[in-house]
Amino acid sequence: MTTDQTAKAGAFSALHVKGNPVVLFNIWDPGSARAVEAAGAKALATGSWPVAAAFGYADGENIPLDLALDNIRRIVAKTELPVTMDLEGGYGVSPHEVEATVAKALEAGTIGINFEDQVVGGEGLHPVSVQIERVKAARKACDDVGIPGFINARTDIFLKNKPDTHTKAMLDEAITRAKAYADAGANGFFAPGLADAGMIETLCAQTSLPVNVMALPGAPEKTVLAQCGVARISYGPVPYRQMMASLGAAAKAAFA
Repeated sequence: MTTDQTAKAGAFSALHVKGNPVVLFNIWDPGSARAVEAAGAKALATGSWPVAAAFGYADGENIPLDLALDNIRRIVAKTELPVTMDLEGGYGVSPHEVEATVAKALEAGTIGINFEDQVVGGEGLHPVSVQIERVKAARKACDDVGIPGFINARTDIFLKNKPDTHTKAMLDEAITRAKAYADAGANGFFAPGLADAGMIETLCAQTSLPVNVMALPGAPEKTVLAQCGVARISYGPVPYRQMMASLGAAAKAAFA
């Protein structure tokens, strides 16, 4: 670990300001990283879906961890910006497995991770009591190497349900999880799929953590999200899908 990595971790954390969200236009390889950096990014973030797809895998920890880590090393080597990695569920259920995975991500040069509470390859979400221990393990991995890694604790409550089915009960559960994850050492709370401005504003007000919302189709505009108190906007698989659609259209025209 380096002083430079520590400085980048601190700079990345400082970008998270409620009401003035940092925008992370998700990347998947060194080439996309360079393009997004040149466009004016303040930091870079991989998305698990586009990284997996770029290597021919389905999302859900199907891409081998060693390959994903090698990809991160290559990205970090080509940019001076902070780079955060989507680690999905940590490539393991037990806190020990999570700790080992996060340690490897830090060694590869990341300054933060996305870490979700869904049961990867299974059903539903990990119970709060289980996920707390997993978040603590991720925090321990950062503390052990002296890197203030940004743990963006993600809940899949909303992403697993269509926006028109989101309820107050789901929001209440998200708030409970946000508070629990904060106490366990998380630095941010990610609620992909949440699209109702009122619910987003309530979530932002009810947690001390900076809230991350994904800019999926149907989500509020950036100005509205800022007014709601959002601190981070990410794009997930959207940039990759847009690029591949453009590539496919161009190829189809060339073959016509």
